[in-house]
This record gives sequence, structure tokens and C-alpha cells, in this order.
Amino acid sequence: MKLYDELKWRGMIKDVSNEELAENLLNNKQISFYCGFDPTTASLTIGNFVQVIRICLLQKYGHKPIVLVGGATGLIGDPKQTGERKLLTLDESLKNAEKIKEQLSKFVDFEGDNGAIMVNNYDWISNISIIEFLRDYGKNFNINYMLAKDTIASRLETGISYTEFSYMLIQSIDFLTLYKKYNCQLQFGGSDQWGNITAGLELIRKTEGNNKDVLGISSPLLTKSDGGKFGKSETGALWLDKEKTSPYELYQFLINSSDDDVINYLKSLTLLGKKEIDILAESIKNEPEKRLAAKTLSKEVVSFIHGEVEYNNALRITECLFNGNIKELSSKEIENALKDVSTTVIKEAKVMVDLLVDSNIVLSKREARQLIMGGAIMINGEKTTDLDTIINRENAIDNKYVVIRKGKKHYFLIKFEI
Repeated sequence: MKLYDELKWRGMIKDVSNEELAENLLNNKQISFYCGFDPTTASLTIGNFVQVIRICLLQKYGHKPIVLVGGATGLIGDPKQTGERKLLTLDESLKNAEKIKEQLSKFVDFEGDNGAIMVNNYDWISNISIIEFLRDYGKNFNINYMLAKDTIASRLETGISYTEFSYMLIQSIDFLTLYKKYNCQLQFGGSDQWGNITAGLELIRKTEGNNKDVLGISSPLLTKSDGGKFGKSETGALWLDKEKTSPYELYQFLINSSDDDVINYLKSLTLLGKKEIDILAESIKNEPEKRLAAKTLSKEVVSFIHGEVEYNNALRITECLFNGNIKELSSKEIENALKDVSTTVIKEAKVMVDLLVDSNIVLSKREARQLIMGGAIMINGEKTTDLDTIINRENAIDNKYVVIRKGKKHYFLIKFEI
């Protein structure tokens, strides 16, 4: 399978400025291409990872990546359909840019003849005066052309600032700059970037005389089969920074992917080939109980982002919780695994019956006694039927946490105040 066909098979192409040129450049040439990431936060999300995988695919086929971190565009803010972004300070933008550069360097190969180049658009945008911006760049764009872009059009009723309105002009300067300096012939991004991508093609056409050798491609935003946004956990986005989203949390999200979604995720978030993914698709039909596709997805993605050690740790935490081996976990692992469960902070030892009521785990002492005597309460993975059980620091893991499980699935955390 040739590269362009593989990108289509993976569902990574939504819009393309010139399909004939796309097939020729991607299948028969070795070109420089770029993808940009704005540092609006200090970490990329799993949604951004689709573009990382696409960078890796193109590089695997011999094309040279230019990975752009938008230190300048991050200061402006790409227009959202919902409203104005909160503006970052220069210091915040540059700090975030450094952290995103560090993240991206873990995934993309910077060695060899087609090794990636990392650039920051602050290096050239910051040197353009307002006069130059208006005369040399703004003059090339008709207001009607800009108003017709989907994201801009969607904001006209609610209002859009000139700052965000001008974002596409600034991003178009990136494409022109990279075209002139590195002969960059392709920009790609998510479908929400299509207006900005085509603005870059327009600026190259206006200033360089033609755009017959440059190309823009967008990919669909990754969503669930029900149309819901991908990459949202109960507490928000799934981040690539393990301090914001632990490898365990990422593993849990992926391992619980529905059968309707998992093949799409395998195509978009891993480098597995068609033959391997087709086999996994068959396993869903023939052996759904084995969950081979979801297990493979979680292993591939977590290992790629965080490394095999962190994947094995996520697997171990999962197995300890499932088997009730809570005492094998450290307090840090418990924090990661149960960060979203109800937590009660106590200062001193309590009788379990009272603790269950005081922590709102049960409604009454009568219910507490019934559950304890019926074996429905587990403390740190161990069943207890003694109504006089005392919960104290000696019970706590690392003298800090006691994990209470009610029934088969309901976890609660007791934290001893330090």
C-alpha cells in the first residue's frame, strides 16, 4: 500500500487542496512537510497524538518533518467556535512551547537524512513590525475571503476580536516562511485548521507567483462512534504529560474503548499495519470476550507515549485492583488509580461502622452492619465481617490511605491527615 492510500485507509484525510498533487508528492517524492502545535497549554492531548502519528508515518516513508511549535501563534489564539480564548503572557507561551518541544522530541526522529527539524514561529513572527504585517501580508487577503472561513463565519453572530480574526494571516506566514527556507511543500493539521492551511496556500500563491507545488491536507477530528469528542475523561482532557494524566488513567480510557471505536483508534493512534489491524478487527467479530483489540490499543499507545515500564505499571495496578491485591500498591499508585473516587480525610482511628456512615459510604449504621456481616465491605482488598474493626494508621498503606470497596465496583478512599 502506498502512503497516500494508507493515509486514506487510516481515515487521516478529510480535505486535500489537490489530490493529484498529493498522490504524486506523497507516493513518488521525498518532500519536507510541517505540522504545527500551539502551546496554549503546557502539554499536548491525546487528540493531538493523531498528528504525531501522521508525522511518524510520513517520516517512515522518507519525508522530512518540520515540527513547528507556535510560540507566536499561541499568544494570539486560534479562533474557537465557542468564544474568545484567554490570552497567554509572552512568558507563559514560551514556557509552554519549551515543554511541548520536549514532549514532541520523544516521538519524532531527529536523526538521519530525513530527521525532523524543530522550529518556533516566535523566531520570525516577533521580528515583523505592524507596518510590514499590514503591507506585506495583510494586503494579500480579501476580507470576504477571510469571512468565508468556517470558524470565522461561526463566530460572526457572537463576535470575534481582531486579534483572533488575524490568526489565519499569522499562520499563513509560517507556511510561506517554511516554504522559502526549507522548500516545505505540505502543511497538515486537524479539520479545524483547514481555513488556516488554505490561507497559507493563498499567501504563497500571491507572493511567490504560484502554489502548484504546495499542498494542504486536513484530517477529521477524532471522535467516538456516538459523535462524542474523543480524549475526554470524567475530569477533562487526556494529556500526554503523565503528571496531568497518569499512564494508568490513559490505559483505563483506552482499554475500555467500545468495539465500535477501537479499530478507528488503532488506525489513528498507532503505527500498526493494515494486516495486524485487520486481524484485530476479526477478533472483535469472532472472539469479542478476549478484548484483543482494546488490549493491543492500550499497550501500543501507552508504551509509545510513556514507555513500556509505565505500561507494565498501569497493567499491574489494574490487576491489583481487580484481584483485590491493594496492599501491593504504593500510596502514589493509589492516588493515580483512585483520584476520582470519593475521598474522606480523617485525623484519628475510627470504628469501621462509624467510618462508613461518616464518609457517606452508607446511609445508616444499620446498613453498615448488614454490609459488613454480609461480606460486602473490603478493606485494602481484604474482606472483614467483624463489626468492631478499627480503621487506624496501621491499616493504612504508607500510613496514608485506606481503600474501601463496597460491593464489586464501588471504591472509596480514606486519607489520614499528615
